[in-house]
Amino acid sequence: MPNEGVHVIDHPVLAHQLATLRRRETDPARFRATLAGMSRMLAYEATRDLPTRNASIETPMEKMDGARELAETPLVVSIMRAGNGMLGGVLELIPSAEVGHIGIYRDRFIHSTVEYYFRLPDRLEEKTVLLLDPLLATGYTASAAIRRIREQGSGPIRMLCVLASREGIERVREASPDTVIYCASIERALDERGFLLPGIGDAGDRLYGTVR
Repeated sequence: MPNEGVHVIDHPVLAHQLATLRRRETDPARFRATLAGMSRMLAYEATRDLPTRNASIETPMEKMDGARELAETPLVVSIMRAGNGMLGGVLELIPSAEVGHIGIYRDRFIHSTVEYYFRLPDRLEEKTVLLLDPLLATGYTASAAIRRIREQGSGPIRMLCVLASREGIERVREASPDTVIYCASIERALDERGFLLPGIGDAGDRLYGTVR
């Protein structure tokens, strides 16, 4: 089933923010701010079951036993360049998280993925990974990134994206059945170039005001 392992977050604020991203007239500054806000909400949903541990702390009023802290912070990995537009929002929610970057893209001329940058912490130690990319379209780039992260010894991978296609979901789930995807919408279709419809256009271009 294409929707297995996929959480489509249904929330009125998220829906409003998505409408802002979809609008052609939304400028880069507003696009960046809106994407950061959506990323924070997606990360909130993706981390609601992270393990915690009890801690003894001192409040301004008294000693307290039984406060809850994260047992470990997840690793946040951005698929560049568009994934960097999600980093700020996620790190506002989890400021102590370590960050990795993967530069990888699908080359339509050689029909393969090309990696041009890869930097993760030295030891992942089975850490939960939050993988960031606003768009899960064909799924080739995401699958390649997940494979590289797995090679480094990561724990569970949770992919955060704004939009996803059914084809992309299926490809990621085939490559990594235990990867869980969190998104705001599953789109109607992919066009002949692999762009999502109705979509938001090219997320990187819209984030940074570049023109194809």
